[in-house]
Amino acid sequence: MIAAMKTPGSSPEEEMTNRGFLYRQTPNLITGARLLLVPVVLAMLWEFWNEPWLRFLAMLLLILAAATDGLDGSIARRRNLVTNLGKILDPIADKALLSGALILLSVLGAVSWIATGIILARELLITLYRLVVVRRKVIAASAGGKFKTVMQIVAVCMVIAPFDFLGNWFAVLAQAVLWFTVALTVWTGVAYLVPKK
Repeated sequence: MIAAMKTPGSSPEEEMTNRGFLYRQTPNLITGARLLLVPVVLAMLWEFWNEPWLRFLAMLLLILAAATDGLDGSIARRRNLVTNLGKILDPIADKALLSGALILLSVLGAVSWIATGIILARELLITLYRLVVVRRKVIAASAGGKFKTVMQIVAVCMVIAPFDFLGNWFAVLAQAVLWFTVALTVWTGVAYLVPKK
């Protein structure tokens, strides 16, 4: 393939326009793929909860979907493709995956509805807050918010993991990590809303 030649004196905007659609939209396409994986993961958990190997496969797909969060962001920054749309869609894709999993796990009796309710209330509140202030500024995810998301993924995966053969201690550990994550979720939500001095 012959690489596109750089036009002398061309601006960064003109160079980006000359790039192909796939090059420019790769981060958004990855985010879209993450959204498409959400119903697949949820359907597998619902249908195969009592099938350890298929449940384990659903957990791996959830991890794969969650891992694309860092990938699309990395590509967007490296190619200077960070956009307001991407900053909004990216956390929405994360919330669709994690919120859907938490609701289903509560339906299955694996996660307390209290824990799910607290996490969902926080995520909904912050998402609405982002949408309200988006006309003035776009709020990107903070370091604490990113850590919170990682811990939510870890907690959900530990609950899903069909590791009953390890003994009761693993289930206790999974619940401890889950409730730590609930506290972290609340704390990072307050940090978003309270003005920094």
